[in-house]
Amino acid sequence: MDANADNLVQNEFRPRDKLVVGFSLAVLALLAWAFTSHQAHMMVQMDHSQMRAPAWSLTDAGLLLAMWSVMMIAMMTPAVGPMVTAYVTISRRRRERAAPYVATTVFVVGYLLAWIGFSILATLAQLTLHSLGSLDPMMMQTSRFVAAALCLAAGLYQWSPLKDVCLTRCRSTDGFILSEWRDGAAGAVIMGLRHGLFCIGCCAPLMLLLFAGSIMDLRWVAGLTIVVMFEKLLPRPDLWRRVIGVALLAAATWLAFRGFQY
Repeated sequence: MDANADNLVQNEFRPRDKLVVGFSLAVLALLAWAFTSHQAHMMVQMDHSQMRAPAWSLTDAGLLLAMWSVMMIAMMTPAVGPMVTAYVTISRRRRERAAPYVATTVFVVGYLLAWIGFSILATLAQLTLHSLGSLDPMMMQTSRFVAAALCLAAGLYQWSPLKDVCLTRCRSTDGFILSEWRDGAAGAVIMGLRHGLFCIGCCAPLMLLLFAGSIMDLRWVAGLTIVVMFEKLLPRPDLWRRVIGVALLAAATWLAFRGFQY
């Protein structure tokens, strides 16, 4: 990438770029949230007294993967705005110079593909937990010790060097654009994938906390979404990640020694 031509700083973002990105991501997130809410509503409407442990088929696993993929889009799309805005700005400036550029949608597709990959692993994890009896047919955690272990692991990860590196790369739009830029459609997909991988490295333990409660409880899903946005968008990210880490360690201690109720 030509650093002299395409060096990007936050104050060069045009209001129109932010408006287009904000509107587009809001529509995508709202559609994903609408689907997730519909799925949660269907779970609530089921007759709990007749629910039995499911015998998972390939079709069931596919539907579960779709559920996880859409839920990850709903949870992660609100926090990716700054990076997408940076990509839009670069594309606009290239168009103005009549230089080759790739639609921002291609970059976003690469980012979402990374989270679909995570969703495959989450689906396999859920099927395993169901088979072990750790999740009931309503996708609720049945073991306070499993919930405590998940909170403990996520809390400790908040303090790890890997978390620090991934969070820094997720937040640094300038650094990512200048170090990871690739030309062409394939390059845009790879850039999106790589940014998605940094986000997964930052947020995967938080996403796995869905297994600590009820996977389809919208309050739980919304709460984790807000936590991710705090880390990625607000000033002083080191403070937020440590505060979140302390809160998770406290939750793990309470779950392990005091028990819990949903």
